Amino acid sequence: MGAGSTVFAKNVLGDSMLSEALRDFEISLYDIDAKRLEESYIMIDSLNRNINDGRAKVTKYLGIPNRRDALRGADFVVNAIQVGLYDPCTIIDFEVPKKYGLRQTIGDTLGIGGIFRALRTIPVLEDFAEDMAAVCPRALFLNYTNPMATLTGYMQRYTDIKTVGLCHSVQVCTKTLLRELGMEIRRPLRELIAGINHMAWLLRIEDADGNDLYPEIRRRATAILENPPEGFKDLVRLEYIRRLGYYCTESSEHNAEYNCFFIKSRYPELIERYRIPLDEYPRRCVRQIERWEKDREIYTSDNVTHTRTREYASYIMESIVTDTPYHIGGNLLNTGLITNLPAEACVEVPCLVGKYGIQPTYVGRLPLQLAAMNMTNINTQLLTIEAAVTKKKETVYQAAMLDPHTAAELSIDDIISLCDDLFEAERDWLPEYR
Repeated sequence: MGAGSTVFAKNVLGDSMLSEALRDFEISLYDIDAKRLEESYIMIDSLNRNINDGRAKVTKYLGIPNRRDALRGADFVVNAIQVGLYDPCTIIDFEVPKKYGLRQTIGDTLGIGGIFRALRTIPVLEDFAEDMAAVCPRALFLNYTNPMATLTGYMQRYTDIKTVGLCHSVQVCTKTLLRELGMEIRRPLRELIAGINHMAWLLRIEDADGNDLYPEIRRRATAILENPPEGFKDLVRLEYIRRLGYYCTESSEHNAEYNCFFIKSRYPELIERYRIPLDEYPRRCVRQIERWEKDREIYTSDNVTHTRTREYASYIMESIVTDTPYHIGGNLLNTGLITNLPAEACVEVPCLVGKYGIQPTYVGRLPLQLAAMNMTNINTQLLTIEAAVTKKKETVYQAAMLDPHTAAELSIDDIISLCDDLFEAERDWLPEYR
């Protein structure tokens, strides 16, 4: 779903073709954009011939009337849609809040941008779930679309579709931290990561002999904060280590806007001090569009090839099909997994994968300060889901009022006015709210 995300489709489907257990699958590509769907189809068909001896059956389906045919009989459904795209909706998500003095970095997970991205996307997921219930009710829905916790939480609470949310940040968390701190540790490491998507915590990290690496990590993080090297960008997460005691999974440009600490119009010097890239996501989008114009011929050529990536999707499918155990960090409903976060929350925890699907593991209590940080995000996530289900503007206002960054910058009156402006600007992508 969202097969026009060509580079991502190459990774997930190319990975699948390099798994012996998945090589004979039927691959069904679905999108509502004919041009992007065709480009992905050409690429996947070429990959199938070049790295898979043509063993997979590749089909394409355009538009809502053909969606059930695309889904019919599926075992796995990979979701990578973006409702409203960069132009116009991401631009609106950034430019309208600027009129109120509210600046963002990424705007896809929390904040006012994350709220309205979720409100645009949940009605589409509702339709997906209805179609899946009709034609592939046992399929596993692999959600890669942001805002991860909000969308995955909606699917898990309000549909009967088996759903897991997947993100890259857990996979690279420890490696990134040790590289940034200049710590060369012999493998294997032992780690425990849990929390919520984009704000899961590296709770434990030990070397192969069981030695706790956190004392040295905290020492080095503090030293970097006191004298940051030129070009070092991960200062927000190192400040988390210094003030909260633990490292966080997602990047500093993301986490800068998940709290009330760093982006403050009253203290503009913090932007320079923590090297916070305001408007980062729109810049990335522009760069990606420009790069795609240059790379299109490469991806749609007759000789496109692939090397298997670390993306979770193919390994999950392979594990379920072959009943070979595999370990992931997955986003699932909090069925007693983290005991000091709400049961309605979608949490990111270690999971085992096998014949019976995704099995989350028990974590227990987070350190109180970490649970409190997570709750500031969960409050907005749960209210956003509630708003999308009830179609009440009042609940959207409440979600924005409780968003830590929005609340730190704007008055209640301005928050409500901003929401109303976004409702008007994005009315073509939103259902009617009362």
